[in-house]
This record gives sequence, structure tokens and C-alpha cells, in this order.
Amino acid sequence: MHEAERAPVSLETLAAEIHACRRCPRLVAWREQVAREKRAAFRDQEYWGRPVDGFGDPAARVLLLGLAPAAHGANRTGRMFTGDRSGDFLFAALHRTGFANRPASSHRGDGLALRDCRITAAVRCAPPANKPLPAERDHCASWLAAELALLPEVRVIVCLGAFGWEAACRHLGLRPRPRFGHAVEVEAGAVTLLGCFHPSQQNTFTGKLTPAMIDAVLERARALADQARSASSTSAA
Repeated sequence: MHEAERAPVSLETLAAEIHACRRCPRLVAWREQVAREKRAAFRDQEYWGRPVDGFGDPAARVLLLGLAPAAHGANRTGRMFTGDRSGDFLFAALHRTGFANRPASSHRGDGLALRDCRITAAVRCAPPANKPLPAERDHCASWLAAELALLPEVRVIVCLGAFGWEAACRHLGLRPRPRFGHAVEVEAGAVTLLGCFHPSQQNTFTGKLTPAMIDAVLERARALADQARSASSTSAA
């Protein structure tokens, strides 16, 4: 989507436009190759193999912003953080902290529902080696801008990893750009950025990110959203 194009009028319209995107030839080729060749454990499953939209509560006050779909996770299931170890860790935490109705997710339509929370990513296609190129990152920036425009209640963006943090800072035009760190908070107008180490296997298996650590970040996100609501009510009165 380019600036000259009409902005999507709903999250459903946005999702359809994201699913049809073929803007980055390298990412298109990779996501479709993975969907054809598959991992042995999933050889009987049909892979999504397309860009992945965000999902969750349309009235969410908390937005979780990750890097990109995993090749055999969201690129297979069609839903962010669904079907891989990172998602297993994340959804368990969202359930413990009251943002999700169940502690695990395996596929679209499995009954998982998010409350006051939405999950999205800075890049919508699975990238080779999980590393998008700068041009690919920039091409996807308009999708994040369009999504946030359709989420007027968002007051906290939980950035899962440095890539998500950088994407949020670019979107908000923060200069100088604040440095990423776990539990770091930055106020940016009506929104607060909240840093969290990414729930990758590398981080969770080594103990760099523990269940207690991510739970504390999610609880803090809720508290910040509550504070924003209270401040808004006070000013309105």
C-alpha cells in the first residue's frame, strides 16, 4: 500500500490487502518455497504461504509487535506466533496474565481469543534466516501504519525484540531513537513503548527471557493502559 492509495476502511479489508501483497520478490519466493517443500513433521498440512495479518481484539489497548512470521510457524498456520515454540511461550504468558482465553494455539480457528490485546509484526512475510532486508522492512511499514490507524484504543505497544522496537520508533518518528532494552518504557504522545526480549527459543531456552519476566512486562502493559484510561477520564471531567 502506498500513500496515494486509499487507506483500508476496516481490519478485515486491511487483512485482505496484506494477504494479496507481493511487493518483495525475495520474500514471495521464500515463503512460497517453504510452503511447497514443508518440514517433514508438517508434510501432511497445507501451508498458508502468504503474508500474515495481525489478529486479536479490535478494541485492544495493548499491541504486541514482533519481527515477522516464522517459516514453519505463522507461514504455515496463517496466524502470528501460532504453531512454533515462540508462540507456545507467548500464548502461555498471555493466558497467565488474562489477555488470552487459553494457554496454547495451534491453528487459525482453534478457539483462541485475545482480550484487550492484539498481535502483529513489523514484516508480514517469513524472511530467509529470519532476517528481512532494510527495503523489505520499509515496504511493510505502511501495513503497520494502516493497522494502527484502525486501532484507536491502543495505548501500549509491547515491542518483542529490537526489530519490533526499531519499527515502532520509526513509525512514531522518535528522534533520537531510544535504545531498546527489556522493560524499557518510552512515552510517545498517547502511546507508551514497552520493550520485551523476543520469546525466541534462543532467549527462552537460555533463560534470557523467563516466564516471570514476560509476565511482568504484560502486567505492566495493562497497568500503563489503565493509567492512560484514568488520565483520559480525568481530563474529560
